[in-house]
Amino acid sequence: MLIITIKQGKEKSLLGQPWIYASAIEKVDGKPQEKMKPGSTAIVQNSARQFIARAAYNSKSQIRARIWSFKEDEPVDHALIKRRVKTAIEKRLPAINKAGANQLLTLIKGDDVGLSGLEVQLFGGVDGYLICEFNAGGVDAWKVAIVQALMASTGCANVYERCNDLMRKGEGLPLIDGTLAGEEPPDEVMLTDNGVRFALDLKTGHKSKFR
Repeated sequence: MLIITIKQGKEKSLLGQPWIYASAIEKVDGKPQEKMKPGSTAIVQNSARQFIARAAYNSKSQIRARIWSFKEDEPVDHALIKRRVKTAIEKRLPAINKAGANQLLTLIKGDDVGLSGLEVQLFGGVDGYLICEFNAGGVDAWKVAIVQALMASTGCANVYERCNDLMRKGEGLPLIDGTLAGEEPPDEVMLTDNGVRFALDLKTGHKSKFR
């Protein structure tokens, strides 16, 4: 596991913040291959070697690390990832259960639920499609666990990964998209937003006003 040492005097600026920038880091210790792997789990410590947090490290990103937990006794594992997803989805269950066939819901905005870089939308309710963006190394590394938890928590069997080129390039991640589970979404769907009908490409996120 990597160890990130924060510069003296920078510790307080991290409290409660999900991101760590390169300017706050004194050094990173660990195996070279782990340093180069986006999303590697790291212990974050202060200059006196006292625990601060666990984080996902990415040497290729302007955001060098994204916090998983400030709790020393909370490991980063499948259980944590699935617990975070389940908790986030439970808060949205009333909206999910009421969702219509042409409704688009935002289920997860990563930094709000301890899954920095993850964006999840649901189109068409539980019989529709989960559209996911993995825009940071940490959540990309835990993609399988996240998808499993999403399917279990929502009951939706169709999961598609959308590629945000700009975000993934900035994280040094490959530009990939495609079906992760179930069926591929159609090329175009119709939805209504504030009384206005739109045509939406679920695969790209492109939306155009319907005439």
